[in-house]
Amino acid sequence: MTGIPELKLEAGCLKVSSKSSPASVAGAIAGMIKDGVPVEIQSVGAGAVNQAVKAIAISRGFLSPVGIEIACIPSFADIVIDGEYRTAIRFAVEPRYTRGIAIEGQLGDLGSDEPR
Repeated sequence: MTGIPELKLEAGCLKVSSKSSPASVAGAIAGMIKDGVPVEIQSVGAGAVNQAVKAIAISRGFLSPVGIEIACIPSFADIVIDGEYRTAIRFAVEPRYTRGIAIEGQLGDLGSDEPR
């Protein structure tokens, strides 16, 4: 992603810093979700986590009008920065489709009239 120095995309993982623009990160999240790309956000430090959470909330507003709701699953990750071990917070953001939109196989056999 060019033009956004605080937001780094590495192998499907958005790295958010305390200086990242939540609106820019939200746009990246929404674009990836719409394209069917798995979204993972990684933040180190309270300020970075704050910006990431704001971005997730903003992206929800971008996606909701097109019938896509999102769920966020937080986790910890041990990473190395400049040879030093740090604990990062990772957020996996997953789509939850509404308004009749579904990915094949997401609903399983729920729509089938056949007996089980």
